[in-house]
Amino acid sequence: MKKITKQTYIKWYKDMLFWRKFEDKLAALYIQQKIRGFLHLYNGQEAVLAGALHVMKENDKMITAYRNHVQPIGLGVDPKRIMAELLGKNTGTSHGLGGSMHIFSPEHNFYGGHGIVGGQIPLGAGLAFADKYFERDGVTLTYFGDGAARQGSLHETLNMAMTWKLPVVFIIENNGYAMGTSVKRTTNVEEMWKLGLAYEMPCGPVDGMNPVKVAEAMGEAIERARRGDGPTLLEMKTYRYRGHSMSDAQKYRTKEEVNEYRKIDPITQVLEIIKTKKYATEKEIKTWGDEVKTHILACQKFAEESPFPDKQLMYDVVYEQEDYPFLKHK
Repeated sequence: MKKITKQTYIKWYKDMLFWRKFEDKLAALYIQQKIRGFLHLYNGQEAVLAGALHVMKENDKMITAYRNHVQPIGLGVDPKRIMAELLGKNTGTSHGLGGSMHIFSPEHNFYGGHGIVGGQIPLGAGLAFADKYFERDGVTLTYFGDGAARQGSLHETLNMAMTWKLPVVFIIENNGYAMGTSVKRTTNVEEMWKLGLAYEMPCGPVDGMNPVKVAEAMGEAIERARRGDGPTLLEMKTYRYRGHSMSDAQKYRTKEEVNEYRKIDPITQVLEIIKTKKYATEKEIKTWGDEVKTHILACQKFAEESPFPDKQLMYDVVYEQEDYPFLKHK
């Protein structure tokens, strides 16, 4: 695995702080009704992404569910375009037609953003199948939540991925509550990584609040896939500080529980290492925070000042049959 250095910790801190504050701004814009529909935030789960990005290579891909705003930013998408997409603007990643749940950027190897629970699981295996078929040096990271692990498509996909030794890593982001029902109430197998045992798939639990642990586990799984030894199932034990979506009243858990998990906040953990090892001064750390605020305000300004897409666009982004005999193209 690529060495974890001083620069790694600084990058992790800057990235995770930006992702957290970026989504805090999204929450504020949602309350102002500038973002419509649903909004699912990643607050608390940032280490899962930070650790994975450390070990990914150029041709590796990522696909996930609808908690999907910061992943494309980590892969290189301009956050201004992400914010514009959420505000439904023409400068967004899908010209405002995808919105919060469907961020998409194949040029940055990010394949969504899927609103159908578990729908991305077989698609991730399909991306991996394409890489194997065309002999491309790529591994697909397929993310889904503890709730999506109840879908039958998961088991069909795990079976086929093992049979064909596909270059894919399946990652359960287990934040404990799915949409609002605890894992304990929905399964007899609370150690969800054990689902892989039924298919003799390499599998295991990971501390999803620690980017070092994530990087170590992901690095091993990605290299296994890359050398042709097939998939891995990892259960990232993580936690979300906000509700399932902005409309979630969170009556299924206590504030005390949330505060206990805040004590192991991934951003705080990384910051403590930076301070303990004297990787940066207090002044430098404050400067990073100020830079994050400035960057987010620039994203907001860009998104709010961008135009909405023309209605004509709706007719130009759907399949068109040239000899269709009924309705003329408008």
